[in-house]
Amino acid sequence: MTIPLTRPLFILMFGFLFVPFCVEAGWQVAEEGKARCVIVQQADATEPEKAAVGELAEALRQITGTEFKVTHEVENSERAIIVGPGSMAAKYFPELQFANFGAEELVMRVKGEKLLLAGGSPRGTLYAVSRFLQEQFRVRWWTPWATNMPARKTLEIRELDVREKPAFEYRAPVWFAGFEPTWKVHNCVNDSFSEIRKELGGCIKYKGHAHTFYPLVPPEKYFAEHPEWYSMVKGKRTSNHAQLCLTNPGLRDFMVGRVKEWLHESPDVEIISVTQNDWAGWCECAECKALDDAEGSHSGTMLAFVNYIAEKIEPDFPNVAVDTFAYQYTRKPPKTIRARKNVIVRLCSIECNFREPLDHRSNAAFMADIEGWSKICSRLYIWDYTTDFAGYVHPHPNWFTLGPNVRLFQKFGVKGVFEQGAYGGHGAEMAELRAWLLAQLLWNPAQDDKALIKEFLEGYYGKAAAEPIYGYLELMHEASKGVSLRCFLRTENQPYLNFSTLSKAERLWRQAEEGARADSERLPRVRIGHLPLRCAFLRSWSRVRNECAEQKGTWPLAESRKAVAEECRAVAQGVPDKEWTHVRVMSEGGQTVDGFLKGFAEDPPETKSANSK
Repeated sequence: MTIPLTRPLFILMFGFLFVPFCVEAGWQVAEEGKARCVIVQQADATEPEKAAVGELAEALRQITGTEFKVTHEVENSERAIIVGPGSMAAKYFPELQFANFGAEELVMRVKGEKLLLAGGSPRGTLYAVSRFLQEQFRVRWWTPWATNMPARKTLEIRELDVREKPAFEYRAPVWFAGFEPTWKVHNCVNDSFSEIRKELGGCIKYKGHAHTFYPLVPPEKYFAEHPEWYSMVKGKRTSNHAQLCLTNPGLRDFMVGRVKEWLHESPDVEIISVTQNDWAGWCECAECKALDDAEGSHSGTMLAFVNYIAEKIEPDFPNVAVDTFAYQYTRKPPKTIRARKNVIVRLCSIECNFREPLDHRSNAAFMADIEGWSKICSRLYIWDYTTDFAGYVHPHPNWFTLGPNVRLFQKFGVKGVFEQGAYGGHGAEMAELRAWLLAQLLWNPAQDDKALIKEFLEGYYGKAAAEPIYGYLELMHEASKGVSLRCFLRTENQPYLNFSTLSKAERLWRQAEEGARADSERLPRVRIGHLPLRCAFLRSWSRVRNECAEQKGTWPLAESRKAVAEECRAVAQGVPDKEWTHVRVMSEGGQTVDGFLKGFAEDPPETKSANSK
């Protein structure tokens, strides 16, 4: 583990009746570039609600080209968009009891010539504005640097009655392209991997986040005096790549005190991580072994330990959950122990085959574990893996499994999802697509993920480039059939990265570049998207050249590997005033572009000839 619009009229989702709009006549927000309504900010609006007003006013200005008046009062006969709960909402929408709304629950409702965009505190109203702009006016925040704000001089509000909340309480598409806080708010993402300030509704904060055993009980400080607090491995107490002795009474009480210390240091956190180190080395003492043997899994000692911590801190911290892992050696659920209501278990999919959905037969062990944990943990979270950590800038054909997996998590009652991607920098393969797609699915998994992918490709890369890029996704997906696609992959010899596939993929990306040639904004996006394929050629150069010769094919690149490497370097250096075009990190291990390309500074001797392009 690593750190880190047209819809059916009636749709039942998340326990609410979702009624997007009827087709009967409505009223105009703007007409021929002139505002036809006001925006109402509640007199007692919170800072996030004020931010929501600002977001709405600015978006409407950009769409229509006109300024909208913001006021605190509105006449009965006046057209108005009322933002947030408060006196004006109570006056015109008395049927809504916002005290009963969840923190992220929202409502979008039209009554007469009043539109209400509001929700629970702290983020519901901000989300209401974002969802309204997306659903009604097709605003899209693809990335922090690419937004679709359609220009329309006339805007009309039709009958609208929506009350909804997200499918998951915790939503974390952890891709570098999605770290910017305003983008996260626009796309209804609420994790604290990159923190969202309180004025924008804040986020769900972890203390520690992962692998906290030794940060909580550092062996350099405590091992000499308390070796009994650390694992017994092969008959000897050790802290070298080990864990903690989870049945030791002294350690348990010490850990309670340490957790309370951490929580006093960070009074605004909602979840504290009490999680195993990122290696094996579990305790084999008689007490730990007996409990694990009885429970049929090392999760027996882990969950009993975390339950104890959670019970002891609950009186002082009733709103804090204690988080732990079902990860590698603790992934299998225990036979009899159940997680307390203030315990979160994060089930980790690191061993899985990500070429296939997680309910595929190749992932049968994970399916048994998610089914088991869902029965004994009321706040089950998932830590999922959506990149190749060994090669961020490399083809990783898991795009079509993301939607099925998120729907699977919802099916099993999962409450939070951490989708770990390439978090080290820009340029990872299809990073922007994955960040945006996952954000949409974590709000509403029922959406058609392939339709979302096509929508993103057209919006971000442009219509002319979108079709060949989608063709590339389909090509790689089909070519990788039967491959066990891991999140740490030795990329050079994967069977789907053969000459036939790579040459077809190269043609598709060239078509995409040609389609974006006249668009100075989109062409760099396409070139960055093309880069991972070129890197795949470099990694497997001699083998793929030989395959080309054997098949009497036409080589699609320059004959010089060194020349292709320099082409990659030029793309990775980016455009001076566009930070997102600067590719610096190639893997989670920190490999740089220069470090990667250094291996291709000289051309290898050709063993077989290949036809030129």
